[in-house]
Amino acid sequence: QVQLVESGGGLVQPGGSLTLSCAASGNIGSIDGMAWSRQAPGKQREWVAIMFKPNNTFYTDSVKGRFTISRDIAKRTVNLQMNNLKPEDTAVYYCVGRTAGGDVYGQGTQVTVSS
Repeated sequence: QVQLVESGGGLVQPGGSLTLSCAASGNIGSIDGMAWSRQAPGKQREWVAIMFKPNNTFYTDSVKGRFTISRDIAKRTVNLQMNNLKPEDTAVYYCVGRTAGGDVYGQGTQVTVSS
């Protein structure tokens, strides 16, 4: 079993920055990759950033150049640095652990970008 807990969401003005953090516990050796996804009101959930290995990452087009996924092995966390935030980034953000048994999701953290 893998448990994921997100933190760092909140309200930020357009152009501002936030860093989301995801703490992993349990059978973390079963995790093949880590990711962040988001779901805005009335929209389908979408992948935001995926880290397959430390140097192999994927970003959805709308966040390229603004968001950065990274991990801290010692702290067992995966972070999402979000810069130049836009109102359309408003969503619930989920940390995702990708395992052979399927994807494991955290409870989500709300990010609201508004003036």
